[in-house]
Amino acid sequence: MADTIETSKSLEIVKTISEQLGAKTFFMLGAKNKGYGTDNKGNTYLSFKIRGSKKVSHIKITYNESMDLYNMEFGKVRKYEYKIINTVNGVYNDMLNQIIESNTGLYTRL
Repeated sequence: MADTIETSKSLEIVKTISEQLGAKTFFMLGAKNKGYGTDNKGNTYLSFKIRGSKKVSHIKITYNESMDLYNMEFGKVRKYEYKIINTVNGVYNDMLNQIIESNTGLYTRL
């Protein structure tokens, strides 16, 4: 029963992150392979692959529940190895799109 409650809570957090980014953001980035989970600290994250950026290929947005802020990780896969390009901690929800744009070089809104 506890797993169901945790899963429900995680899904709610992921839904909130997606709504804050907006459907157009995922479209503009060519996002695919969306996934979610919890890290070793119990924080829920949303991760996805993007197309069109020469800088990064993957974005991971983690909700830090204790601070009510987001941590963002930008990475790239090269020769079957994942490399973290940049991390940004302590992000407010209204800054998510701006930080994605500055780290990917892609627009998230028209």
